[in-house]
Amino acid sequence: AVSVCVWGGGGEKQYVGFATLPNQVHRKSVKKGFDFTLMVAGESGMGKSTLVNSLFLTDLYKDRKLLNSEERINQTVEIIKHTVDIEEKGVKLKLTIVDTPGFGDAVNNNECWKPITDYIDQQFEQYFRDESGLNRKNIQDNRVHCCLYFIPPFGHGLRPVDVEFMKALHEKVNVVPLIAKADCLTPNEIKKLKDRVREEIERFGIKVYQFPECDSDEDEEFKQLDKELKECCPLAVIGSNTVVETRGQRVRGRLYPWGIVEVENQSHCDFVKLRNMLIRSHMHDLKDVTCDVHYENYRAQCIQDMTRYVCLCVYCRAGFPKLGPPPPPPRVHILFFAVALRS
Repeated sequence: AVSVCVWGGGGEKQYVGFATLPNQVHRKSVKKGFDFTLMVAGESGMGKSTLVNSLFLTDLYKDRKLLNSEERINQTVEIIKHTVDIEEKGVKLKLTIVDTPGFGDAVNNNECWKPITDYIDQQFEQYFRDESGLNRKNIQDNRVHCCLYFIPPFGHGLRPVDVEFMKALHEKVNVVPLIAKADCLTPNEIKKLKDRVREEIERFGIKVYQFPECDSDEDEEFKQLDKELKECCPLAVIGSNTVVETRGQRVRGRLYPWGIVEVENQSHCDFVKLRNMLIRSHMHDLKDVTCDVHYENYRAQCIQDMTRYVCLCVYCRAGFPKLGPPPPPPRVHILFFAVALRS
């Protein structure tokens, strides 16, 4: 590090002032605001909507219609977006929740994750088009930064549809597996299920989101919290929008004949750890991994496909013998091909 200083007329040392650059970046970022896209996936009845409302203290599903069993037979996997603007202490966040109703509800769930993977690719494609266009000042980032996948607590680990879903998405998005409805299990059962899920994730080669290592200059409290977060994965969560009274205090929880489950009590579930991870500690890292890893892989593949297609078209026009019909052009930027062929 280099310190630059000048001497004033009175012999006093004065700093130039570039140490205020972080403050300038902070003011600019706060003024611009932030955006974050969160996808939730899992079978109906796993508490996805309730958990999202509990995380962000809002109601994103006011007009939701619950389908009966007969209507759900013919239901296909849908992609529904909910966008809400949240402000806290002058910091604005544009939150987009991508819901996937119908996933895993059919009798035949063969490739039921295809609409979800197509949606993620469409957002990558749109972002690639925007950043390659003429006006790149106001690009909207609708890429999915995190996918919360809800694992049912009723089985003995991952089901085949869970394995296939996460393997289909783990190269495209940050997958964070959650054990839903953790109040259905005893603490010992939760521990066994977590161990089983961790073992199966490793055995099947599923690449879930990896928490980054702490920097050496972080305080000991943050390092301890980060260590506990990594040891608790997959997180066992409970959601509730109901306020109940216990020990003279009003808390969010669920009232049962045998007692009260407190959502924000860390001895009852990992809801607080999930909220801190998503909002307080790892939101920026989730966005960085999406941009630097998943999107860059997609972008590199697109450029490679476009280059191969243009070269093949040029060879064909030059009279080289064709080994077969040219492949269909990639979906991204047909205009690029026309410009390349004119040159």
